[in-house]
Amino acid sequence: MVEMTAAMGRLGTESAFEVLARANALAAEGRDIINLGIGQPDFKTPDHIVDAAQKALRDGHHGYTPANGIPELREAVAADIATHRGVEVDPGCVMIVPGGKVTMFFAILMFGDPSTEIIYPNPGFPIYESVINFTGAKAVPMALHEANGFSFSADEVLALITPRTRLLILNSPANPTGGYVPREEMDRLAAGLEAHPDVAVLSDEIYGRMLYDGRRHVSLLEYESLRDRVIMLDGWSKTYAMTGWRMGYGVWPKALVDPATRLSINCHSCVNASAQYAGIAALQGPQDAVDAMMAAFDERRKIILRELNQIAGFSCVEPAGAFYAFPNIAETGYTARALQDKLLNEAGVALIAGTSFGAQGEGYIRFSYANSTENILKAIERIKACL
Repeated sequence: MVEMTAAMGRLGTESAFEVLARANALAAEGRDIINLGIGQPDFKTPDHIVDAAQKALRDGHHGYTPANGIPELREAVAADIATHRGVEVDPGCVMIVPGGKVTMFFAILMFGDPSTEIIYPNPGFPIYESVINFTGAKAVPMALHEANGFSFSADEVLALITPRTRLLILNSPANPTGGYVPREEMDRLAAGLEAHPDVAVLSDEIYGRMLYDGRRHVSLLEYESLRDRVIMLDGWSKTYAMTGWRMGYGVWPKALVDPATRLSINCHSCVNASAQYAGIAALQGPQDAVDAMMAAFDERRKIILRELNQIAGFSCVEPAGAFYAFPNIAETGYTARALQDKLLNEAGVALIAGTSFGAQGEGYIRFSYANSTENILKAIERIKACL
């Protein structure tokens, strides 16, 4: 057998897709499976966005596009950032990529090697730690605590920085916890980072439009002192129910635009042409579908929070954003992985073990409430019966 590089042995995976495959296999056998594992909206992409992609195809947009995206889309992204984040960005610093993961992959590749350290949230999106390990850099976990709603402490984060630190990864609102970092904590972090000018920041803001109870998203782009080293990640997947379209973007510091462009050319050449025109329609068209989706998510959030706290051995803090609940299941006596497998195999409910998001996720399990209220209530009843 051919031998791969050692780096491939360090590359992890995203367990949500593994659980999805197992759930689909059980469903193919005739089992009734309720999937509260996968993190994608259960809504259709709005019609006007689909229509824009179809029109683009009919109009002949079938060829290569610029590696960084068509100018009209980059301008639309810059205008949307000004509207929703109150920050003016140069469209020339916007990089359109096939999905949000590409921006994080490029950023981690740029700053990760065996001589460096990268700080990442734990529990957090599993691809952060996976790609850090792939580069050979030291993955330094930034622990998120249930006691403060899975926000972080700026002082704790700053204390993790060493002379070898080259990148800090942040995610608010957060996957898998639904946690949210308030402005006062972001202010303290931004002020503290002024003493560490060699540390770049990857700010994963893919859930930035998904907040509840009047909370306002705080973007790292708002801090002028950090603008020359913040890479902001966002996209269309969550906000516009466009997961399968594979559309994301990064806002890069000017000094990193050329390296990011070269990575795009080497990796994927460019993004699907018609999808980019759909992206323009999403940003510039009516937003009522987004509002309706968020209203539904908020209703489900309240229901799942109430129901989870009625399961013996479960306790759940209120999610502030995204569409995830992350209950503490330590009192059930099961490990996170054991409970995940038990509930899938015996109750027909697909969930994701907290340890899929890092070692700090032991004792927790992730519920995605991107499913109908009916299915959520049915899943809770099955869990109660199983336990």
